[in-house]
Parts: sequence; C-alpha cells; structure tokens
Amino acid sequence: MKIISWFRFQLKRSFDRVRNENLKKNALQAIPFWIASIITGGIAVLYTKLFILAENCTSFVFNQHAWALFIVSPVCFVLAWWLVQRFAPYARGSGIPQVIAAIQLSTPKTNQMVDKLLSIRIIFIKVLSSLIMALGGAAVGREGPTIQIAASIYKIIYQLLPKWWPKIAKKNMLVTGAAAGLAAAFNTPLGGIVFAIEELTKTHFSYYKTAIFSSVIIAGLSAQALLGPYLYLGYPKLDGLSGNIFFSVALVALISGLLGGSMSKLILLIFAWKAKFKFKWHHITYVVGCSIIMICLAYFVNREVLGSGKDIMEKTLFSPAKYVHWYTPLLRIGGPLLSFTTGGAGGIFAPALGAGASVGSLVASWFHESDIDTNMLILAGMVGFLTGVTRSPFTSVILVLEMTDRHSVIFHLILAGMVASLAAVLIDKHSLYDHLKMQYIRDLNTEEETELTEQVESIKH
Repeated sequence: MKIISWFRFQLKRSFDRVRNENLKKNALQAIPFWIASIITGGIAVLYTKLFILAENCTSFVFNQHAWALFIVSPVCFVLAWWLVQRFAPYARGSGIPQVIAAIQLSTPKTNQMVDKLLSIRIIFIKVLSSLIMALGGAAVGREGPTIQIAASIYKIIYQLLPKWWPKIAKKNMLVTGAAAGLAAAFNTPLGGIVFAIEELTKTHFSYYKTAIFSSVIIAGLSAQALLGPYLYLGYPKLDGLSGNIFFSVALVALISGLLGGSMSKLILLIFAWKAKFKFKWHHITYVVGCSIIMICLAYFVNREVLGSGKDIMEKTLFSPAKYVHWYTPLLRIGGPLLSFTTGGAGGIFAPALGAGASVGSLVASWFHESDIDTNMLILAGMVGFLTGVTRSPFTSVILVLEMTDRHSVIFHLILAGMVASLAAVLIDKHSLYDHLKMQYIRDLNTEEETELTEQVESIKH
C-alpha cells in the first residue's frame, strides 16, 4: 500500500508540475498580446483625434476662405505623396493590402519583406501622410491606416521578445494586431473578429481565437477608457419598416455593389496607367491635378466631395435632409478615386461607407420612401458599397450593425451584403485588396531580386 501511495503522490506531483508549467507558458504567451493591445488602443485614440482635427481645419478654411484651398490642397497632396515616396513607399494607400501581404509572407526567409510593410517608420509616415491628406481635403479615412499601424505595433512587440520567451507565431501576432486595429478604429469588437476570420486568416480559426478575442477586447477597452463608450455613427430610427423594404434593400445592394466594384476597377486601371510614368514630374503633375480637380468640385459644385464621408452618413441618417443630390454619389466615388490614387496614405473604408450611404439615400428619393425606410436603405447602401470594394460581406454587415447598434435589421443587412457580393463579382472576381496585395508582393520580390543582383555585382568588382 505504501508503494501505491508513493506512486500516486509522484504522479500527482508530476501532473501539478506540468499544469503549472503550462499555465506559466500560456500567461507568458498572452502578455505580449495584452501589451500590444493597450498600445494599439492608445495610439488609435490619438490618431482619431488628430484626424478629426485635420478634417475640422479643412472645414474651417473652406467656410472662411474657400479660395485658400486652391493653394493648401495641392501643397498637402504633394507633401503627403513625397513623404511616402521618400521615406516609406509601402505606407501608401489604405494599409490593409500591406497587412494581408505581410501575413502571407510571414516566414523566416521573408523577414526583410515584412519589415518593409510593417515597421516604426511605417507608423510615423502613415500617420503623418494621412493627416496631411486629410488637411488637404482628401476623401480618405483613418480606419485602414489604423489596421497597418496596429499590425506594425504587434510586430514590433514580437521582435522585442527575448529568446527565452515562449515561442509565439509571427503570423498570429499580425492577424491579431489587424483585428485589434479595426476594433479600436471603429469601436466594433465583433467587426474586428469577423474581419480576421473573413479577410485575414486562411487557416483554421482555432489557432487565433484566444489571442484575437483577448486583444480585441483589451484594445477596445483601452480606446473606450480614453474616448468613453461611443458609437461610430449613432442610433438611427428603424422601427416600423415597411413590409416590402426587402425589395428596395436588394436594389440598393445591387447598385452599390456594382458601383463599389467599378470604383475598385477604376483605381486599379489608374494605378496601371501611373506605372508607365517615367519621370518624377509626371507623378507630381498627377497629384497636383487631382487636388485641383477636387477643390474645383468642392468650390463650384458641392463640398461633399471632401473628407472621409462620415458627414454624409450622419446628415442622411440623423437630420431632416434625408435625400442627397443626384450627383452626390458621383462626388463620393470621384473623391476617393482622386485621393486614393495619388500615392499618399489614407484608407478607403470610410469613403466607401459614405459613398454607399449616398447611394441608399438617392434610391430612397426615387421612391419617396419614409424616413424610417430611408435609414434602412442608407445602411444597406453602406454595406453594399463596402462589400463591393472589399468582398467581405459579413465584415461589412457586422461593422454597420455595431456602428449603429441596430441588430434588429441584421437580416436586411445580410441580404444587402450577399446581393452586393454577387453583383461585384460581375465587375471583377477579386477584391481591390487582393489585387493590391499581389502587387505589393510582386514589388517586394522585384526589389529582393534587384538587391541580390547588386550584391553579386559588387562581389565581382
């Protein structure tokens, strides 16, 4: 009996030792995610306040001395472009394609490529360039840039870990960082999780779920601690929708999905055309031309072409001015086209939502819909247009639901997302992000080959 008791005691002690070691390992593995989440939340809040300040400065200048933007805007556009070209070429644009490319390239052999996509330099240039673009009245958002910034933060924390630290997969850190960035930017935790599942992860979600859940929660709570609990948009009235609203939702989704896919296609065509530019002054001329066209549209047509588009969403959802002008969707599509293709930093999430809201409002005016039904069509347009650009219908649905806290219309928005996704495929089988991701990977491979060739030549000489 003593021998049996001794064996039981030794077995229990071994189990306790293993359990304690596992608990210690899990805790150590979680700490980097928690630290990065807190930093992400704080930087996202600071970036948000600076971005809003930049947009408010543009509005002030336009209201007081609109003519001044003919000077300010070209200067800002060129400066934002130059900063990216000079210091961090992969800080241009949204940032989401860069993060997707970095996740795909997360192997030991491609560390240098990932470093070009995510780094401290990327963070500073991304913030500075996008703020300057916003100051110049560009139709860009801060949400995509926040995702690249967050992924860079997580990568930096990963690199700072000592060698004795329990091993963490770099890809796990990058995916989690992107999800936390989206959650902090929009204050939409579920949106961050769904974005990671739908857009970022190509393997089984079980590898990421614990890290993503905890990071999204901590990043969101950190942002809320500084900004307070808030909704990105607010609480639009949706009680008492008409029985046949589903048909109108499907129509809005069809139109907005086609327009979102078409805008993406035009962006890619412009990038392909710009790739043929041989001299720097060609790029500068294009950037200045885009800024002048935008200010002319704002000055002579309507200022709705300027900014991220959030004011369009708020005006149509929460003011008596429910219906937009017939040309407003054209302005909200033209603005991002002119801004996004300049090469400066800035996202397309918010501009896509603003364009979709204008489409929903315009269609509602065709049928003289009630205010309640108009609100529904505006939300459907937002989901549809964003889906047309990203091809991530469930992410679009969850984002809009969390922005407005109107889960009672989840089936309406799912319908909008699915219809828009099918419509956008008619324009292009792949999303804008997929095309840009592949372009970034090709550019990185070309740079890698060029560097190797130069090294070989230097050795020969």
